[in-house]
Amino acid sequence: MLENYFPILLFIIIGLVIGLIVPILGFFLGTRKPDPEKNSPYECGFEAFEDAHKKFDVRYYLIAILFIIFDLEIAFLFPWAVVLTDIGLFGFVAMMIFLTILIIGFAYEWKKGALEWE
Repeated sequence: MLENYFPILLFIIIGLVIGLIVPILGFFLGTRKPDPEKNSPYECGFEAFEDAHKKFDVRYYLIAILFIIFDLEIAFLFPWAVVLTDIGLFGFVAMMIFLTILIIGFAYEWKKGALEWE
């Protein structure tokens, strides 16, 4: 019984070894040439405009989450459209339920004003 799990155990062990060996080798074999330019804080290649510890507005995160949700929706829609004739009515109804839930969430975000930017 346990011999069936040996390939999984071997895969985990190899993954852990590689995951530990590579950063350790990089630490010991990497060159360290710090200078003020490398150690300076930056923002997109420029000096920081404001304090780096300033909190972001929650709306930024809401827009980011909405982008991820609708990006994933498109990732589901393309394969669904390709196999729609094979999965039939059940697949169509399942996707309509999925899209309805997304539309309800989008309408809620819109109603709450999460998409308004000042």
